[in-house]
Amino acid sequence: MQLMGLDLSLTSTGYSINQETGIISIKEKGAERLSIISNKIIDLVIDNSVDVVIIESYSFASRNSQAHSIGELGGAVRMRLWECGMPFIDVPPTCRAKFATGKGNAGKSEVISAISAKTNIVWSGPGADDRCDAWVLEQMGLAQLEKSLYDWTKVQLSALESIDWGVMKEIDIES
Repeated sequence: MQLMGLDLSLTSTGYSINQETGIISIKEKGAERLSIISNKIIDLVIDNSVDVVIIESYSFASRNSQAHSIGELGGAVRMRLWECGMPFIDVPPTCRAKFATGKGNAGKSEVISAISAKTNIVWSGPGADDRCDAWVLEQMGLAQLEKSLYDWTKVQLSALESIDWGVMKEIDIES
């Protein structure tokens, strides 16, 4: 099963497929930005024969002025995935943080540090935190399938318990 981790951002959407990460970074604004990012994600899904997209869901604690725009991006991407028949799984940010660090309230720098310590992967450059988050989301799916190359603690694996993995089970049954 081919998974894609996806950390949506207006400035550098992070993605991870086969543990290879990248960002989608564009300068356009408004509806044009939403359309371009959504279409680039669909292109990645098709080009890489992705079966399931694992998306970091909305952060309800967000208080910045971009919260509505980020919500629009999330809606646009989810709608395009749905239109293409691409199943997706929403993962709360606290679950992603707990899986990466053992703490649900860990910040982005703590996630990068914990993942770097575990894997020796260096996360640097533009969109490093978005790429790392997308990689963690992909790893969560792989761990759920018992196909991760890394050993995760019981506390980290407990982050998987509150996520609805149903679409992965349906695909696995059909295969």
